Amino acid sequence: MTQGERIWTVPNALSVLRLAGVPLFLWLLLGPQEDGWALLVFVVSGITDWLDGKIARWLNQMSQFGAMLDPLADRLYTLAAMVAFVVRDIVPLWVVLLVIGRDLAVLVCLPLLRRAGYGPPEVLYLGKGATFVLLYAFPFLLLAQIDSVFAGVAKPIAYAFTVWGVVLYLWSGLIYVMQAVTAIRRPRSL
Repeated sequence: MTQGERIWTVPNALSVLRLAGVPLFLWLLLGPQEDGWALLVFVVSGITDWLDGKIARWLNQMSQFGAMLDPLADRLYTLAAMVAFVVRDIVPLWVVLLVIGRDLAVLVCLPLLRRAGYGPPEVLYLGKGATFVLLYAFPFLLLAQIDSVFAGVAKPIAYAFTVWGVVLYLWSGLIYVMQAVTAIRRPRSL
């Protein structure tokens, strides 16, 4: 088995731990509405996200499985937070529908690209940046809900990060779709 095919590595274990935190995060937001604890789970998730990449490079334990787990965890935390924020009236439904619609549009492109003989498009730094900004908005959205002196300061920061993150996310999705359409329309040279 080559290095890229290994499944059980230290970074992948951190990613699995991160994925296991998603249901806990969602339950804390929707069940007891313990925003402080949900924020802690989210921060731990962010730390393990950063650590798994660092450790993978440091120990030379990069794997295809890990490359799949990392963005999956990002998407699941994003989806969990967005669903909880809509249910609790923290963000409007149309914001979540835009984010989910972008992901679905990109997802539809993948089998079309595969059928045309192409692999998935390369990850854009814009897409990574958009995800980072959205994930950065969530702690501020949670802080804005906690009855404290920080809520008044956190609210405008939360909304700024949310708007900027959604705009970047949609922009990166448009680029992915345009790349896919261009590739599919281009005749393949033999």
